[in-house]
Amino acid sequence: MEDMSGPHVVRGSVSLPEAELMWRFSRSSGPGGQHVNTSDSQVELRFDLARTEALPQVWKERALERLAGRLVDGVVSVRASEHRSQWRNREAAAVRLAALLAEATAPPPRPRRPTRIPRGINERRLREKKQRSQRKQSRSGRDWT
Repeated sequence: MEDMSGPHVVRGSVSLPEAELMWRFSRSSGPGGQHVNTSDSQVELRFDLARTEALPQVWKERALERLAGRLVDGVVSVRASEHRSQWRNREAAAVRLAALLAEATAPPPRPRRPTRIPRGINERRLREKKQRSQRKQSRSGRDWT
């Protein structure tokens, strides 16, 4: 099996080792002409997230937690069948897996610091609201008291 186009970088200096990637090929639906019935162009790429040593422990825990719905026995799988050639589908699957892991291992966003509304703005809003209310009440010819 030939090497893919370079290592599949997740983020920074962390990349997916080729030895830990499990490839499976099957016949793909979609375009392909007469050749489609004889070639296994659909690619399924599986990566054992629970047992990998390639990711830092913190990233691994974060990814296991965030991808819990996609995992089957700690293994995450990605499919690609949009291209006619198996080679391009392999590259698409690898890129998709790397992107998925990059997103899943990203640090959580910084918590939002709630901001206070300045008192002047709030007072102006209430004053304008009262004026609007009086304007609309004055349009009515009846006296509501």
